[in-house]
Order: sequence, then C-alpha cells, then structure tokens
Amino acid sequence: MTLVFGTIAFMTTRIAARRATLPTPGPLPQILVALLGGVALFILLVLASIIAFDVAHAGQVYPGVSVAGVELSNLSPQEAASRLSESLNYPQTGRIVFKLDEKLWVARPAELGLYLDTQTSAQAAFLLGRQGNPIARILAKFRAWYQGTDLAPLLVYDQRVAQDYLQQIAAQIDKPTVEASLRIDGINVIVQPGQVGHSLNLTASMAPLEGQLRSLTDGLVSLVMDETPPVILDASAQAEIARKILSAPLSLSIPDKSEGDPGPWTFDQAALAKMLTIERVEGEQGAHYQVALNTENLHSFLQDLEPSLARQPANARFIFNDETHQLEVIQSAIIGRALNIEASLQAINEKITQGEHTIALVVNVHNPAVGNDATAESLGIRELVSVQTSYFGGSSASRIQNIKAASSRFHGVLVPPGATFSMAEVLGDVSLDNGYAEALIIYGNRTIKGVGGGVCQVSTTLFRTAFFGAYPIGERYSHAYRVSYYEYDPSGRLNPDLVGLDATVFVPVVDLKFTNDTPNWLLMETYVKAATLTWKFYSTSDARRVEMTTTGVQNVVEAPEPLYQENPDLSKGEIRQVDWEAEGADVTVYRTVYRNDQVYLQDEFYTHYLPWRAVYEYGPGTKVPKNND
Repeated sequence: MTLVFGTIAFMTTRIAARRATLPTPGPLPQILVALLGGVALFILLVLASIIAFDVAHAGQVYPGVSVAGVELSNLSPQEAASRLSESLNYPQTGRIVFKLDEKLWVARPAELGLYLDTQTSAQAAFLLGRQGNPIARILAKFRAWYQGTDLAPLLVYDQRVAQDYLQQIAAQIDKPTVEASLRIDGINVIVQPGQVGHSLNLTASMAPLEGQLRSLTDGLVSLVMDETPPVILDASAQAEIARKILSAPLSLSIPDKSEGDPGPWTFDQAALAKMLTIERVEGEQGAHYQVALNTENLHSFLQDLEPSLARQPANARFIFNDETHQLEVIQSAIIGRALNIEASLQAINEKITQGEHTIALVVNVHNPAVGNDATAESLGIRELVSVQTSYFGGSSASRIQNIKAASSRFHGVLVPPGATFSMAEVLGDVSLDNGYAEALIIYGNRTIKGVGGGVCQVSTTLFRTAFFGAYPIGERYSHAYRVSYYEYDPSGRLNPDLVGLDATVFVPVVDLKFTNDTPNWLLMETYVKAATLTWKFYSTSDARRVEMTTTGVQNVVEAPEPLYQENPDLSKGEIRQVDWEAEGADVTVYRTVYRNDQVYLQDEFYTHYLPWRAVYEYGPGTKVPKNND
C-alpha cells in the first residue's frame, strides 16, 4: 500500500509545477481543469483500490462467492474443495425413492452414478473474477462482493450406473407376455389364462431421475411401465364350448326317419375328443381360438354313409277305376333324398358348439313328379288304350313265382309324356333277395337253371302291349330259339301269328324300351291269374290303330340230333331231359300305325331263331340211344 500512495504524491507535485509555468487562466478554464483533475484522481483511486483488492485476495476465492450455497470467500482452492466436500455430501446422504404402485426402492444418488467434483467446483469459484477481459473481471468481482454469486456445483452423472440400478429393479417387476392356451387331455379341457406383459421403460423412468439428481434434494421418482398384452388373453369362452362338445355323446340321425332307414349313429366323448380341433384364427378383432370338430374325419364318415342314405324319388302308383274313371293310390309316392355332406358338417359344428348332441343330418329333398294327390284328369289318363294277355300254362312253380315277382314291379307304374321307358331300369336286380327263384333260362347256347327264369314271359307281354298299343319300340331282342310259351294265345292254343313277337330282357345288358310319344301320362297295370299274365296301358287315345302282317315261319332248319351227357349225380338207368329241341327259322313282323286314318309309323321286327337240340343227362352205366357229341 505504501508503494501505491508515494506514486500518487509524486504525480501531484508534477502537476503543480506544470501549473506554475502556465499563464494564469480565466475563471472558466480554471473550473474545467479542476474537474478533469478530479476525474483523473478518482480513476487513479479506483485502480489503486482494485489493485489493492487483488493483492489482498491473491490465491483466494473472492468475497461473496459460493457454490451450492456453501460460502467459499477468502479460501484457497484447496480449502474451498475441502469445505465443499464437508458441506455437499448429497451423493452419499441423499435419498431417491423409486415407486411402483405400493412397492418402493430407496437409493443413494451415488448408487445411481451421481458424483460431486469438489476440485473442479472449487477451481471454478476461484476463477470467478479472474477470467475474461478486464472489465468483465472487475464486474464479476464487484457483483460477488456486492450481492454474492452462488455457483452451481460440478456434478458428474454416469447414466450407465443408473441404468444398471433400474435393470435390477426391472428384474424384480418385469413380467413376460403369456398367451392363453387351450388343450384337450383325454376328455378334459385344460385352459390356461393369458398374462399381460409388464416391462420397465428405462428411457421414460430415467428422464425424471436426472432432474431430481441435479436438484441435489431428496425426491420421489415414479417408475414408468410398458404393458404388452397377449394377442389372446382369455380362452375361457372357447374352453366352455369344448366342454359343451365333450359333455355327452353325439348322435346323428336322418330327418323324418321312416321304417327301414339306417341310424342313428353315435360317437362317445372319447371319439369326439379325438375329432376335436382347436385352431388359432386371425380375425378383424384380433386372434382367437376356434373350437370345432375335425371336418376331415366327419367328411370321410359321411361320404361312406352317403350311398346308404340316398333314395331316389318315385311316383305314386295307381290303378285306374274303370267304373269311376278315377285313380286309386296303391303305393304312396316316395320323396327322394340325398345327403348334403357340406351342409351336414356345418350343421353339426354349429349345433354341437351350442350344446346340442342329437343332430339331424341335412338331406336334399327331391319330390317325385307325381304325388299321391294326382288325378286322372291332371295326368291325362281317361281310358284303356292297350291290353295284352300271355299264357304260361305248364310252367313250374318257380317260373310262376318269377313271373309274379317281375310283373309286380310294373303294376301301377307311370310313364311320363315323351319319355322312353326302360324295362330293365324298373325291373332292377333279379336275385334271390328280391323274391326270385331258380328256373330254366337261356344262357349261351344252353338252357340251364338260373335265377329269374320266366321273366321273359313278362318282357314278351310288355312288348306286345306296346306293339299293339302303337307306341314306338326303341329296343327289343328276341330269344335265341323258339319258346313254346310265347306262341300260345290266352286260351292256351298255338297261334302262328305270335311267332316273332317275343322279347327277352337280361339286366343290365339286354333291355326292352318303348316311348310314350303322347302328351299324356301312361299308366301300366299287370295281373297274374290262371296261368295268364295281363298287361294294361291306360292313357288317352289319340285314335291310333295298328295293322300287323307277318311273313310267317321261313327258312326252317331241323333241330340237331339230341345230346346225351353223363351226370354222376344220376343213378344207373336214369335219364333226364334238360333241354328241348326246336326248329330254326326266320320270321319278320311288319307293323303299320295309323292315326286319324293317316300312316303315323311303320316298322318291322326281324327274328332269327337258331335250331336247338334236345339235351339228356344219364347216370353212369346207363345205356343211351345215341350220343353224337
């Protein structure tokens, strides 16, 4: 301080001497000089004070400087750092509380990566007023001295430490997302509910933590959790459907079941469990489980079942009352049906999931063309339009049985307008199961015993009814040789005009067909009585009439010599005839059909009969007349 004040005295003496040599100014210049001198003196005093202030606080923090409220005035940097370490112990003594619902976790800031750099903070306090341009330094020192300057402490925050701490909390509170599950164990339904996933959001939780740490105060930090719900959270509704399905056996049946129909078909719970499917389905509202029966297994079952359930529609059968001219039902119409597999599968799945276990299959119904309510007028049946009777006297009991069985198939049958009638189609399977017996039939080049012998008596009678009824004949086959049964008139007398008017049917290869070429339905009636078969056609006459001519028997060929064959089943001396001779011949029958006296149809029927030998069988050791074979 002495050095400072001596310099000021010296400068004052110099100024006074300078003034002595100058001319004496007037009053105004004297005042200006005095003012300038005062300003210069003030500046010198300020500079001197600043210099003195700096000298007095050399190596010390300037007065008024604090860090985080800790007064550091007049302390060396090392002393300031020590005081800060003693006063600012927040990283070690502070408390940060993390909260999630009712759970709390308490951590010291130091455990979260917060550290106070006392050396750097003290150095920052020391450098206040010592950095920057001279004016800035002066202002900083004056502001600190006059009003005080509180500096923020230098904090070091390692986010990685905080993240590690929060990861430890996350390991305790995070829950994985779990999908609901549904499965079948035996006939038991096992369902596990889903779980909403919870995970700590580190980024969102770290943001408020950093602010709290920098405030150097204790505080509460609410943890932020992210929720991840499963796609399927709850499968209880589908589990209930599965339990309904397995609650009882499944019984399938035919709707409107009638006598003779198959079913019902029952599947127990164990079988249902094997067919049960649980499928994950994606929809507009998200994924869900779908419980149903395995349509593949059911489809195979219904496909195998389909033929036994199929039923062709059949018209009602009638007879025509000749007195009332009305129809009388003798057999009700049959409604056709066909199993609708796809619709049945859909119905089964829909109803069984609703708890129903007695389910009717879905069938497509096909109504016949003619029901029980049909009338003669509606069908155009007004009168008898053709009738023929054939004679089969001398036939065996089995042949008569076959004639009755076959002819009954056609009694009351209707032929639609314009339709071609197939005898084989209506006759169906000629078998023992359908009421036929074994009788003599022509097979190959032999007459043998076979099922259905005598059916050709029926086909021959039908052929003649269509022939003389003036209906077009589409298909007709004659017998291989002349059969006497077909050459007798109804009274049992031989009629040469009947040669060539026989017809044979062998289902399904050989058929007899004719066409109902009228606008009206045609009703057929058959009657077996006293060794005769009578066939009637009822419809409405359109004034048709038939003229027939025949060439008669031509190109006659004698029968071959009889054939004798040994039969070990016969006794010695026993001879039995098993086939009968017939002459070979040709015959052509011509038919002209007139309608309203105009030729409507002309056709001819050529028949070639083979010569047929008699065949005898004899027992071993029997002497026979001749054996030419």
